[in-house]
Amino acid sequence: DPDFFRRLRSFCKEKKPDFWLMGEIIHGDYNRWANPEMLDSVTNYECYKGIYSSHNDKNYFEIAYSLNRQFGDGGIYKNIYTYNFVDNHDVNRLASVLRNPEHLENVYNLLFTMPGVPSLYYGSEWGTEGRKQDGDAALRPAVERPEWNELTDWVATMAKLHRTHPALIWGGYHNLNVQPKQLAFVRWMESERVLVAVNADSQSCWLGFQADAAGGTDLLTGAHTAFNGGAELPAYSCTCWKLD
Repeated sequence: DPDFFRRLRSFCKEKKPDFWLMGEIIHGDYNRWANPEMLDSVTNYECYKGIYSSHNDKNYFEIAYSLNRQFGDGGIYKNIYTYNFVDNHDVNRLASVLRNPEHLENVYNLLFTMPGVPSLYYGSEWGTEGRKQDGDAALRPAVERPEWNELTDWVATMAKLHRTHPALIWGGYHNLNVQPKQLAFVRWMESERVLVAVNADSQSCWLGFQADAAGGTDLLTGAHTAFNGGAELPAYSCTCWKLD
């Protein structure tokens, strides 16, 4: 009942102005539930599906379409800070869904650089597997000893990157180039612009884009790259440049 959510919001915000109300929504118009009178955020199932299937199908057009539809110029959810995820307690673990484990880092790169709040499901940050058809225990195991590994390092690195760059938290979204195996987009605000480029191919490639900047500084390595209409992307890579 929408009136219930209105009362809930009023009650909670009076207790604590920054109290956060998030709803689990599978489909439909997110604006119906997340708006200034009701919830603050809802689960972004549209992009959840698009992120992993874009890698499995070698088709970044799927996730790029969803991101532009939701957050690009005229995006229908530009005013909603959606709750983004790549797996949860009700769906198969990411490591069991991706056909190529080399794509794990690229998936988390997208999760932490797309608009909205990134969410991690416990255990997946070190590659835990689990399929829904094997029952709840497979999706919600007791974890006796965390296994920190290279994937965990990457997730931690991307989480820190997200926290320390305002453009990745609050910035607008704009696609620069979309190819079946490559995607480049920019997150922008007045204080900074960050260009994100991912390559899901097993081969390096040149990806053209117009970034309105002579170059950018790699936020992970500190190396500067001069853009001559684009940049070279290593195989199975994800790069974030702070634009000049």
